[in-house]
Amino acid sequence: MRHILHTVCPREVKPCDNIFFFLWGAYVCPVTHKIACRIKHCIIMGRLDGKVIVLSAGAQGIGRAAAIAFAKEGAQVTATDINGEKLKELDGHPGIKTKVVDVTKKDQVEALAKEFDHIDVLFNVAGFVHHGSILDCEEADWDFTMNVNVRSMYLMSRAFLPKMLAKKSGNIINMASVASSIKGVVNRCVYSTSKAAVIGLTKSIAADFLEQGIRCNCVCPGTVDTPSLRGRIQAQPNPEQALKDFMARQKTGRMCTAEEVAHLCVYLASDESAYVTGTEHIIDGGWRL
Repeated sequence: MRHILHTVCPREVKPCDNIFFFLWGAYVCPVTHKIACRIKHCIIMGRLDGKVIVLSAGAQGIGRAAAIAFAKEGAQVTATDINGEKLKELDGHPGIKTKVVDVTKKDQVEALAKEFDHIDVLFNVAGFVHHGSILDCEEADWDFTMNVNVRSMYLMSRAFLPKMLAKKSGNIINMASVASSIKGVVNRCVYSTSKAAVIGLTKSIAADFLEQGIRCNCVCPGTVDTPSLRGRIQAQPNPEQALKDFMARQKTGRMCTAEEVAHLCVYLASDESAYVTGTEHIIDGGWRL
């Protein structure tokens, strides 16, 4: 919420659901020769004002960008992560509280949920990218990826859904990927399988609780420029070539930014998307085409 002192002509004032004007005084506009009002206070309401949001993987990348974007729009955000040091970097942001939580641990997730009387939006972001085909994927790789990418969302959704159902209103956003049931991607076997499961989980929750006022959608990015991606590139035998390979498949000539994904998430978290549920929201710069 912001307060400004400004003088305008009525021709410059446009209707907006999020803006409320408190008027004081009047004068004649020298351009239009019409009576104009002096705006004493212009209070701009955020798109997420008053909403309570909990998200995972808030220390960096999409989770961090979303936490900041949500808070800027007026939400009360609790950002969780297992990386306490990186998570502390969010402590100075207004509207954001941080908490170290391993969302693959049932006891930690349930303890987190008990801290909230109610919640408006749950954003499940935590994920892991395994590189390789099915022949490169050992059972331990499979189990670890499924635990982080799918089971964590199961645990978080199961813990927070009852609070949403109690007030017959709630919104769950899950982080999926274009590498899923949407598009087959080389060397993303277990990752794509896990993200296809996320899409299935999303649609299932949306269908099961539609009549109880719960919405559930998923976001499906293409290649997003995040610290996680940069780390995977640097871990390759030839990082320079790995980066070139990533860029070569970007039809727009660049990768998506975490902030662009966060903008989409703000829409899904807001009442602007009140009629949207059970859907995949693709943000990939046309990669799937």
